[in-house]
Parts: sequence; structure tokens; C-alpha cells
Amino acid sequence: MNVLTKIKDKAKTLKRRVVLPESTDPRMIQAAKKLVSDDIAKVTFVGDADKMKPMADEFGLMLNKVEIINPLHSSDLNGYIDDFKELRKHKNISDEEARNTVLNPLFFGAMLVKNDKADASVAGALNTTGDVMRAAIQVLGLKAGIKTVSSCFMMTIPKYREELNKIFFYADCAVMPNPTAEQLVSIAKSTAETAEALLGIEPKIAFLSFSTKGSAKHSDVTKVQQAVEMFKKEYPDIKADGEFQLDAAIVPEIGAKKAPGSEIAGDANILIFPDLDAGNIGYKLTQRLANATATGPIIQGLAKPANDLSRGCSVQDIVDVSAIALLLKE
Repeated sequence: MNVLTKIKDKAKTLKRRVVLPESTDPRMIQAAKKLVSDDIAKVTFVGDADKMKPMADEFGLMLNKVEIINPLHSSDLNGYIDDFKELRKHKNISDEEARNTVLNPLFFGAMLVKNDKADASVAGALNTTGDVMRAAIQVLGLKAGIKTVSSCFMMTIPKYREELNKIFFYADCAVMPNPTAEQLVSIAKSTAETAEALLGIEPKIAFLSFSTKGSAKHSDVTKVQQAVEMFKKEYPDIKADGEFQLDAAIVPEIGAKKAPGSEIAGDANILIFPDLDAGNIGYKLTQRLANATATGPIIQGLAKPANDLSRGCSVQDIVDVSAIALLLKE
């Protein structure tokens, strides 16, 4: 059984609801059919049932099997407008601006999650990452104690040393270009929570650098060293260490040599990259050279789950990301 099958099986037991704001995309219709028929999740669409019906008929989705909410006809609309005005009061937005924003399916979907009418939102098949994340951040906000929204990739390596389907979590590979030390701490904490929620694994976090335990001096190294110190102080019960070069983080004999006495050197399962250059290059190198499966980006750090999709996503991508997002609800 592969890891995504395990995640979907776990989602089935939770009986949670995902909102899909992009009701005019045929991939969303097909994904909803699979989510419902496989009993992975309940589905809410933000849209117009009359406009959806021709596509639903084409792909065999019975619309009575899903919930469809047209924001214009929702009894919650005025309350959501008032809520959004309160959330954005520092921007002093007008009633008309608030109404137009909440009528946007991305924002209305986020409002459903915020008000516990759905457990997670998944979008990005039609909308840009910027638009998806803007709605999520403005409506849902950050999780308590977290200083930044970030992302991780779940990397499944077909064979690493003698272990088949070895899984690592890489972060951040898609959101934060140049995180501060404080933001690296938040990225690491969020990724630990993601790993635990999805797979139930004990996090072993390596903060990566081009230096191992002071082998090089540079301001970039200092930033990572500060992040390690802060993380250990703030989360003493989570195994974490650094700064590590990659080989010291994941190869036991090298970790023992370069970082003797470290409790995770050579055995890390979460890799925290110092910046987006390193993270993005790192996950794509692993994906292409090791024939690894890169699942993500998984958005993390929000108060409630919302996830972005590539506009080139497949129906199966939508199903998989929906299951992942539903598991991230606390």
C-alpha cells in the first residue's frame, strides 16, 4: 500500500468536508465524483447548480450527492460580509468592496472553512497561487505561534540505501523566498505537524546549510544556527539539530563523523532548507535524479487548512490534495 492510499484511507475514517470553489472546471467535477464515490470526503461546491449540470451529466456526477452553495443566494452572505469587514478593518474597506470580495468563490470558500461549514478548501486549477493564497491568508490567517505561511513536499524515494519507498519532508520549497531565522523556526514546526498529521511519524528535523556545526563562517550559516537555537528553546520536545550539510543530515556514517553526539545526524526525516533557491532545486533534483514522487506543495501554517493546486493538475491530484488537506485539520 503506497503512502497516498494510506492517507486517503485515513481521510475516509474522518468523514470530513472539502470545499471546491472552482465549480466550472471539469477536473473538479470529476474529482468530486471520485471523492464522494470512494467515500474519501463530503464535497461542497461554490457555484451555480444550473451552470454545473451539463458538466455533471457529462462526467456522471449526481449533483444531489454534493452540496452546492451559490453565494448570491446564501443566507450566510451578509454575515460573511460583516466578518470580512472586521477582518480587514485596518484597510478600511467599504461595504461594496467587502461584498464583491466575499462573492469571489475563493473568498467564499475560505469563509466556509473559517466558519466550520467545511474542513478544508482546495483550489488552484483555474486560479493563480497568489489568488488562492491571498484568500486563505486574509480570511483564515496564521495558526497561533506561527510566523509565516509555508509549504512542504512529501518526497517518496523508490529506494534509499536498503529502504524501499523512503519518505522525507522537504521545506520550504514553494512559498518563502528568503526566510528569516524566526521564519525557519515556524517552517520547521509547521512541517513537523504536517508529517505527524499525515503519517504519524516522529519528526527528526535537520536545518540544512553549506556548513556542518560551524565548519564554515558566513551570515547565511549564522541565520541557520540562530534558527536551530531558537527552535530547540521553543520546542524542546521535538528532535531537531543543525546546522547540517545534507550528507551529515541523512547518511548515518557521515553524520557520526561530522556531528558526533547529535541525536538526529544521519537520521533526519524532515529537511529544512535555508531559502527557496535551495529548497526548490533540492526537491526537483531528488524528483528527477532519484525518480522520487514529489507530493505537494502542501500549504501549512494557516489557522485552518487550505491548499493550492497547479493549474496543470490532474483529477487525481485534486483527489490526493483534498485528502491531504483534510488530514491537516487539528
